[in-house]
Amino acid sequence: MSKPRQDAWQEEADLLLADIVLRHIREGSTQLNAFEEAGNKMKRTAAACGFRWNAVVRHEFDEQVAEAKEARKEKLKLLGKASRAANLRVLTPGGEEDHRSFPLSSLSLDIVIAYLARLQRSEGSNSRVEQLHQLTTKRADDLEQRLQLAEHENRLLRQEREEFMVMMDRARQLVALGQELPDRTQFQMEANGNLVRFEQI
Repeated sequence: MSKPRQDAWQEEADLLLADIVLRHIREGSTQLNAFEEAGNKMKRTAAACGFRWNAVVRHEFDEQVAEAKEARKEKLKLLGKASRAANLRVLTPGGEEDHRSFPLSSLSLDIVIAYLARLQRSEGSNSRVEQLHQLTTKRADDLEQRLQLAEHENRLLRQEREEFMVMMDRARQLVALGQELPDRTQFQMEANGNLVRFEQI
């Protein structure tokens, strides 16, 4: 889209250009964005606005530019403190985070940047929490498997203990009485030294 050429710059146009550029400087935006906005309002190109600003208007507003830059620095300091304080989460009585809405007209580039930085930090912490959750879930599953294995081994050991106690009682009775009991269960010693129970027919 081409804009019609306007050769003469009026004092009103210079003041409007200065106002727009100073506002962008205070809000932390770029001068290029200011030139685009001024060009759209005055029906000029952004290049023409930039040239006019750098060649003529800026020199007339040096003090205001310095003040706008200082205001931007102060705002960045405040946002830096707010970003550090943002790590402390404010919870409502229901236990949810307190979200506040701002009208679009009050949003500046600094506020948006601070919000995005906070959002990025919170996403990073969420991924760390998710990794910790996965790690603890895996550890809990591993411990559950170990517990089941230990319970199975415990049942086997109890069963073997009971069988051993029965065998020892019979051996004591055989030695004490000098005879064999009328039970059909017999034990036989294997070559490797294990006792094996079998039913006698």
